[in-house]
Amino acid sequence: MIIFMLPIYVVLIWSYFEPRESLMWGRRWMYDEEPELSGKAIRYTKIATLVSIIFITLLIVVYFIAANN
Repeated sequence: MIIFMLPIYVVLIWSYFEPRESLMWGRRWMYDEEPELSGKAIRYTKIATLVSIIFITLLIVVYFIAANN
């Protein structure tokens, strides 16, 4: 399970520290110029990423606790 979660975890950490890049990932070809991203969109991305990181961490901890019992 951890092997499958690790790439997702890495992308989420990258998204938290580089929200502008992660929002434009795969969509840059659609624009001629660099679009201006709002502060709300960046804040939403950081909060959603942080919640996802916490959820995945709790999921892994519960998995280990259940596997050891």
